[in-house]
Amino acid sequence: MAKLNKEEFIAAIKEMSVLELNELVKAIEEEFGVTAAAPVAVAAAAVEEAAGPSEVSVILTSAGQAKLGVIKLVKEITGLGLKEAKELVDGAPKAVKEKITPEEAEQIKAKLVEAGAEVEIK
Repeated sequence: MAKLNKEEFIAAIKEMSVLELNELVKAIEEEFGVTAAAPVAVAAAAVEEAAGPSEVSVILTSAGQAKLGVIKLVKEITGLGLKEAKELVDGAPKAVKEKITPEEAEQIKAKLVEAGAEVEIK
């Protein structure tokens, strides 16, 4: 097994999921007979922050040329009525969906962009 330097070790930790990080901490505790409660909580928070936000919003910045298609798609995504969806699209920039996972946001963004809209994830 190759020896990792400090930077390589930190980079490897940054790529771990929270579950993997938790398993690593447990293995270290067992191997060395230590408890790393407070420092590990701080490290886990830092790794999670480095991984990016856990909740984001999809912001419609412009309906583009195919406004009707974007309105229909916003209606479908949000569950709003036709009038409310039209008001949201007409009022751009506006949040289409808030406090969702980055993965869900990317899926919604892809659909809206395909329909001709301009979208940001924040």
